[in-house]
Amino acid sequence: MATSPRIPAATPLALHGLIQPTEGGIASRILAKTDGGNLTLFAFDGGQGLTTHTSPFDALVVVLEGAVTLTIAGERVHAVPGTIVLMPANIPHALDAVEATRMLLIMLREHVGDSPGR
Repeated sequence: MATSPRIPAATPLALHGLIQPTEGGIASRILAKTDGGNLTLFAFDGGQGLTTHTSPFDALVVVLEGAVTLTIAGERVHAVPGTIVLMPANIPHALDAVEATRMLLIMLREHVGDSPGR
């Protein structure tokens, strides 16, 4: 499958304007999707989150604004703007938005560190 662009090429876009938060809810928008993974922008209202689940792929959370508490394999991790957190494949994880939050979720179909030459 070739790259399926969800945003225009060669155009600088303000991440803040690509998603509209919903009061008391969660909004998401896929920005890019390929065979290798995808990039999704999320907006969580404060107090919202995702219950414990697993994914067959490694995922990276990049907090853009706000704050989240991730629970990964039972360990609580607080993430704020400018931080990135790896959630390993097949490990239970959950997310709680401490306040209104925007974040990028990067799903990788290959495990981090599995690239050629490593």
